[in-house]
Amino acid sequence: MNLAIRDIRYHRGRFILTSIGLGLLLGVVMSMGGIYRGLFADALAVLNANQADLWVVQQDTNGPFAESSRIPEDIKYRVAAVPGVAEAAPLSFQTLQIDRQGKPFRFFLIGYELNNFGGPPAILAGRPIRQKHYEMVVAKAMQMELGATIHLGLHDYTVVGITGKIVSSGGDPAAYVTLADAQEIQFKKDNSAIRNDRQRIGANLSGVQSLTPSQAGFLQQNIAEITESTHIVNTVVAKLEPGASLQEVQERIKRWNHLRAISDAEQTAILTKGMIEKARMQLGLFRIILLIISAVIIALIIYTSTIDKIKVIATLKLIGAQNRVIVGMILQQSLLMGIIAYGIGYLLILLTYENFPRRIVLEPMDLQGLFAIVMVICTISSFVGIRKALKVQPAEALGG
Repeated sequence: MNLAIRDIRYHRGRFILTSIGLGLLLGVVMSMGGIYRGLFADALAVLNANQADLWVVQQDTNGPFAESSRIPEDIKYRVAAVPGVAEAAPLSFQTLQIDRQGKPFRFFLIGYELNNFGGPPAILAGRPIRQKHYEMVVAKAMQMELGATIHLGLHDYTVVGITGKIVSSGGDPAAYVTLADAQEIQFKKDNSAIRNDRQRIGANLSGVQSLTPSQAGFLQQNIAEITESTHIVNTVVAKLEPGASLQEVQERIKRWNHLRAISDAEQTAILTKGMIEKARMQLGLFRIILLIISAVIIALIIYTSTIDKIKVIATLKLIGAQNRVIVGMILQQSLLMGIIAYGIGYLLILLTYENFPRRIVLEPMDLQGLFAIVMVICTISSFVGIRKALKVQPAEALGG
């Protein structure tokens, strides 16, 4: 006869309710781990999609994700001409917030050159962008249908394709447009702003007494053309030729072009150790707190269960049962509670993780590690009940 199973059957309701409550708690712990892994996946989504060796950004910045970076578009030709660079592509990034169905909606807009790398990695439905203007590919998380339109800047854009889980480091779903469209959305001013800028430039130039009206007009026109130019990008990504030295290419770009070339590994460190470090620490702290709470709950349940069985344990000792039988009963109950609770938590997170607002990544190693931790917690927590049970005297079975 298995005493642990018999006791569980006798207190079935309490055991089931306790296991469900503990399972919900472990489900939260699993979700915390999944969110933790999801933060890394989100932070590196654009990085991994581009598979670039170098990210060329504005000098003395950690752009284009951690800091603002703006460089001329024609830098791509200078980067492509550096020995060791196989190809270079300009990219534009910006986060937009629009009103959608009466609610604010944020997404990450990526602009790339047609027939160059840096665009959507895979098309799940529809087709890639083929026209230079007014077409876009959206991530599946944006929940937009093919043929839907969205107003950005001064124009409407039509969804022609749907890609996978591409998000910004903040978890906002991504959308792709051509570089020309992205530059217009990000850098082109509206007509009122253009008129105001021209009037301000003209007023400043008219105050320069050394300029004739014709010279002032010529300068105004040229200054306006420069300030109103949209041929700006946030980064130029580059892929190296096989066997090329990464450090040498970085030094050449830094020395001759007065830019910063950030390697893929350095960009990964900037994103993971800089941008999401505090969130990672906070999630880790929550996981530790929840595991401690789980341990306390298990210890409390095992202890109260042992208190309820004082006379039963005393009777077992009175008829000659060895301590290992009593220890085994308590330990088996604790481990069985942990196994059932873990199964409930795993089933819960498996059925719901797709509906979380942030990406949940369930790593098998994390789940196996958590299971081992739960078993250790159950074992240690059972010591509270075991210690109480071993102090019970057989004479207590004869008490009133």
